[in-house]
Amino acid sequence: MSPVDPTDARIAELEGEVAELKKLVAALLAENASLRAEVAELRGRLGQNSTNSSKPPSSDPPGTQRPSKPASGRRPGGQPGHKHHKRELVPAEQVHRTVDIAAPRQCDQCEQGLAGRAVEPLRHQTVEVEPIKPHVTEYRCHGKQCGGCGAVSYGELPVEVAGHTFGERLTGIIVLLSGQYRLSKRKVQDALSDLLGVRICLGSISNREAEVAKALEVPVAQVGDAIREAERAHADETGWFEGKVNGRAKRAWLWVVVTAHLALFRISPSRGSEVAKALLGEDFTGFLTTDRWSAYNWYDTFLRQLCWSHLTRDFQSFIDRGGEGGRLGALLMKERDRMFKGWRRVRDGTMPREEFELRMPKVERRVGRLLRDAVVCAEDKTAGTAAEILKLESAMWTFVHVEGLEPTNNFGERTIRHAVMYRKTSFGTQSPEGSRFVERILTVVTTLRLQKRNVLEYLTAAVGAHRRGLPVPSLLPVAEPSQLAVAA
Repeated sequence: MSPVDPTDARIAELEGEVAELKKLVAALLAENASLRAEVAELRGRLGQNSTNSSKPPSSDPPGTQRPSKPASGRRPGGQPGHKHHKRELVPAEQVHRTVDIAAPRQCDQCEQGLAGRAVEPLRHQTVEVEPIKPHVTEYRCHGKQCGGCGAVSYGELPVEVAGHTFGERLTGIIVLLSGQYRLSKRKVQDALSDLLGVRICLGSISNREAEVAKALEVPVAQVGDAIREAERAHADETGWFEGKVNGRAKRAWLWVVVTAHLALFRISPSRGSEVAKALLGEDFTGFLTTDRWSAYNWYDTFLRQLCWSHLTRDFQSFIDRGGEGGRLGALLMKERDRMFKGWRRVRDGTMPREEFELRMPKVERRVGRLLRDAVVCAEDKTAGTAAEILKLESAMWTFVHVEGLEPTNNFGERTIRHAVMYRKTSFGTQSPEGSRFVERILTVVTTLRLQKRNVLEYLTAAVGAHRRGLPVPSLLPVAEPSQLAVAA
């Protein structure tokens, strides 16, 4: 055998080392790429705020820069020609006391004696509340003893009184303080004591809420039925908590569907499409305005309108991530501004809708092209978001062809805002029974506000009817006589 050349052995050894180093470099490069992606993801999360995500403005850290609106050149406050809002004088027949102040004897300007004719007096009204005292009614049920068996029989309480310590209006006030004004049970207890002189225990407040929740079951169900027949609706959902699991609050969701005169709230452990289908009904055929949440994707895209406020946040997130996606995001923002400028002119009556409809196809095509470019050229997360938006592309423009439909879901978000504040102060509900009260009182209060009806008067009537076993008043809007004449 020929001896092994030391040079060849050394070459083989070095080649093996090079191969190992190549493997190590490849592993390190892969790890570096993974870490870079993770850092980019974490930086993206750290940079999230109300302008580029669904986070509320209240969560923004100090110094967050929001997109500035161009200066209008107008001074702050009411503008010339705007409708004045002021407290109107109470009609004379509702005034409890009148004080007449005699006219002066001499002119305020020239000090000459006043001997001319009297003019209409200036009216000034002050409003005061008399000391509030609870009205207590004592029912004395008289009885007689039976001469035969010795048993004592007493007269029966009226059906609306039996089993109830607190009257109908007071019960309405209790639930209004907790459901509308978001007071905790202890705060309700304090308010009743301080304002009305009524002392009540915490358990009685819970019992009144349960009673009212039961009373409102039928009218709230009627609201749901009416919404399923509506021509257009807005839907939204927000986080909630119901009860506890292993000592921690259990996640739930509060949903709302709202029309011009009706609002329906629902608390559910799910954020899935089955809840949206139950609220709207699978046979719903109206126009539906929502964000891009997948729970609404079962609905016909051509009857759906995406919220452009949410799309604006998506485009801003493109810009904030930078790169090619950032450039495309800036172009999308320009098209967005062009669309809103035209739509506001239509809304204000300075542009005919026909002209707006003629201008929009160019904007639609440019937005579609930019989104498709983002799918191909942008970074992974931006490309993914663009692809998701394109799946619902037609729903971006429904408002262009349907008069009265808005390009945002601001109406739905404003409606659910009160519930968000309720959650922040109450930390949700402790049981399904508590959730039923919250969703029903929110439905009643919001619906009556939309119809400009008195909430306390309705709650008082609802409790009274429930206690007497009568039908509870409806929450559905009553048509004006002129509307009935037109329908006839």
